[in-house]
Amino acid sequence: MSGPRPTARDPRSAGRRPHPAPDTTGDVVRWAAFSCVLVPVVLLWYGTSLAGAAGTALGLAAVTAVCRFLLRRSERATAPRGGGRHTRGTTPGTRSPTDTTPVD
Repeated sequence: MSGPRPTARDPRSAGRRPHPAPDTTGDVVRWAAFSCVLVPVVLLWYGTSLAGAAGTALGLAAVTAVCRFLLRRSERATAPRGGGRHTRGTTPGTRSPTDTTPVD
């Protein structure tokens, strides 16, 4: 007879680490870099001039660099900021002006 399955609140699962969040920006940039190489190779395969393929590669690399910059910037803007759970203007262990709980 087996016992109940461990749940998220089960103390036996307390030592387990949650899966890290996927690096979606890194994945996008890797695929874009792959395309920066693949597209010019395909263009050369189908008879485009070397100059045309090189220009395409440079254009794709420029677009990839700008997109990477913008994605990283948006990640930093939406990332949670440190500082704990206290509100702005208060320090841990002090009472805020809106705190109505009685003090013993």
